[in-house]
Amino acid sequence: MTAFRIAAVLAAVLGVLPAGRVLAASPADVIADYDPDKDGTLDLAEVKAAATALFASLDPDKDGTLDAKELKGRVSAKELKAADPDKDGTLDQAEFLGIVEARFAAANPDGDKTIEAKELASKKGRALLKLMQ
Repeated sequence: MTAFRIAAVLAAVLGVLPAGRVLAASPADVIADYDPDKDGTLDLAEVKAAATALFASLDPDKDGTLDAKELKGRVSAKELKAADPDKDGTLDQAEFLGIVEARFAAANPDGDKTIEAKELASKKGRALLKLMQ
C-alpha cells in the first residue's frame, strides 16, 4: 500500500474523512495498490479481487446481497435492474461481479485484457474504480 493510501485510510479512521471515502490517488498509485504481481497493470482477476473485498465491506448486514442503499451510488438504477435477473432489487456477489466484468471490458478499449494507468484515468476507468474501492 502506498504512503498516500495509508494516509487516506488513517484520515478516514481518525474521522478527518467520512467513512468509506478515500482521497483521490493517481492511476499509477491505484494500480500499485491492487497489483500483486507488480506488472504495472490490472487484469480482470486483480480487479475482481478488489471488487470482492469491496462487496464484503458494503454488506454490513452480511446477508450476501447489496441493495441500492448499500451500493451507495456505485451503480446506476439501470445497471442494477439489468444485473438483477431475479428482480429482487439486490445484487449478490456474482451479479455484482458481472457489472465489474462489463466495466472492465468497457475500460479496456485496446482489448489487451489489462488496464493500464491511462485507461484507469479515463471516464470508463473511473467507473470501474468505483467498484474496486
